[in-house]
Amino acid sequence: MPLACNALQKSKSAMAIISSASTKLTWILAPLLVLATATIRVHGQPPSTSGFISLDCGNRNTTPYTDSSIRGIQHQSDVGFVEGGLTHQIAAVYMAGAPYESQKTLRSFPNGSRNCYTLPSTPGKKLVRALFTYGDYDGLNRTMDGSPFLFGLHIGANFWEAVNLTSWDPSSTIWKEVLTVAPGGSVSVCLINFGTGTPFVSALELRPLQDSMYPFVNSSVSISYFRRIRFGQATDFITRYPLDPYDRFWEGWSFSYNTYPWMTLNTSSPVRRLPGDNTFQVPEGILQQASTLDTNYSFFEINVAVGPNLDAKNLQLLPIFHFAEINISNQNRRFDIYSDNDLLFPDFSPSRFQADSMHENGQFLHNPTATFLLNKTRSSRLPPLINAFEVYSLVRMDNLTTDADDVNYMKEVKKHYNLARINWNGDPCSPREYSWEGLTCDYSKRNQNPRIVAVDLSTSGLKGGLVISFMNMASLENLDLSHNNLTGAIPDYQIKSLKVLDLSYNQLDGPIPNSILQRSQAGLLDLRLEGNPVCSKVKDTYCSNKKNTKSTMLIAVIVPVVLVSLLVVMCILWKLCWKGKSGDNEDYAMYEEETPLHIDIRRFTYADLKHITNDFKQIVGKGGFGTVYHGTMENGDEVAVKVLMETSIAESTDFLPEVYHKTN
Repeated sequence: MPLACNALQKSKSAMAIISSASTKLTWILAPLLVLATATIRVHGQPPSTSGFISLDCGNRNTTPYTDSSIRGIQHQSDVGFVEGGLTHQIAAVYMAGAPYESQKTLRSFPNGSRNCYTLPSTPGKKLVRALFTYGDYDGLNRTMDGSPFLFGLHIGANFWEAVNLTSWDPSSTIWKEVLTVAPGGSVSVCLINFGTGTPFVSALELRPLQDSMYPFVNSSVSISYFRRIRFGQATDFITRYPLDPYDRFWEGWSFSYNTYPWMTLNTSSPVRRLPGDNTFQVPEGILQQASTLDTNYSFFEINVAVGPNLDAKNLQLLPIFHFAEINISNQNRRFDIYSDNDLLFPDFSPSRFQADSMHENGQFLHNPTATFLLNKTRSSRLPPLINAFEVYSLVRMDNLTTDADDVNYMKEVKKHYNLARINWNGDPCSPREYSWEGLTCDYSKRNQNPRIVAVDLSTSGLKGGLVISFMNMASLENLDLSHNNLTGAIPDYQIKSLKVLDLSYNQLDGPIPNSILQRSQAGLLDLRLEGNPVCSKVKDTYCSNKKNTKSTMLIAVIVPVVLVSLLVVMCILWKLCWKGKSGDNEDYAMYEEETPLHIDIRRFTYADLKHITNDFKQIVGKGGFGTVYHGTMENGDEVAVKVLMETSIAESTDFLPEVYHKTN
């Protein structure tokens, strides 16, 4: 009965090497076999390492060194490639088991949301690799304390992958690798703080690739290492440089999947690529070995397990199969190749002693189980065979980096003034949530790199002369360098795009270039120089704060006028509404307006008034409208009662309502 050969056999080792956060495999190796550099000795000169960068992060010794376990590659300290961070060594108990010298030290970044390395490079395709060995450097046992421990990686301005160390052995080393296109003279690698553990890195490596390799990698698409496996019998878990001149990591399949019924094939005969086929350049030493099955079996499965930090439901993988028929017999071998349950390549037959690399033209496949099947066809006499296998996940490069010239000019400014702002790391404009403080960028032009349009370095402690780098920024519209300690002359900033140049409150003593004066006088440039010694020699609008005073006065006048107008309108509306509601009580309302001290309005008959005034006995006053009598209410309150004369009634209609009420 056929058997699916996808069993995982784990062994134990003093130092476990984990291929990626997407896989969690632990191997046990004899001490003398831990991570040697290659499985086959290479005679003669090793391949060139020109363009290789190997940073030992956290190593304070700036003298380059060669690691005895990696022949031919020189390592150096990361000093000068990154700003900030703290240097550490892993705990003493893990020192002896470290696979490389570079895994004994690390650099952590407890401050800032993004901290970036800048690796010098040339434009073109690159392999970038980051290695992480926690080694309980902080004594907190963070990987095993039960809480989440993960942080992110950016390649350039785009998300690369998460580094998830939750529940991992502190001695474990994991690596992340991306194949990408360097857009210019450098590659940026950033560590992103998710708030779930302090980001750190042990080593950072860059390797140049030929532009003909991995043709689906371009400025819009990068690919992240998922697995890269060599089949057959390997003496070392990791095969790398010098066998692979590009220093790719090839995991030995036999160290994890070495149970029956696997069979190993090998040959000393040459295995060649087709002339001009430089797409993958799998090392010949790897193609000279293969894995197959006993003839009683018909299929096998390759399962590259999905880790906890990857979204399996939406996982898109790019598989690349490498085959070469190295069996000396001339028997027929044919098989179908599946991704999960989807048939990729039917009735495939590997070429004899010639490399065949099979992939779906760079197409990423939905494969939530990360499972691949090779199944013998009915016409085949031999079971499937495989020599090597690569799997990558998609990295979208949607965020365009800032215009290269703008980046270089801002770096010159940063260096000139020795600016140490915590978030001035990586790309100045992209991604937007990590843009540099004080910069305004223009993202409006689709498919074009963002441009810096405003720089605000006011009150930044700038000293010395004005740097000329600003005058080269072709899209700059607003430059604010006010309230610093800048001295000397004013450079001739001939930037047609510049609309505001604020140099106020510095120590600039002139002269003012004619081109700047002309643009200011023409209304094309808002020039502000108040508070500088140069203004003691000239008297002009750019040397005063009249504009600000006028604006302040205008605001001071307009705001009260608007408020008063609103209050008047509200009062009118309230009065209209109040009158409308008063309706039947209009007479009483009018009487109340004329007698603001009156509290309780009542109707009195003539008999009532006669009783109150004791028959109009005591006169307290006389006027043009009648006589006023003293009176006493039932409760003892004293009142004044006015009785109008008949002639006054006709003369004063305004007083008539009162007469009516009092004499009715």
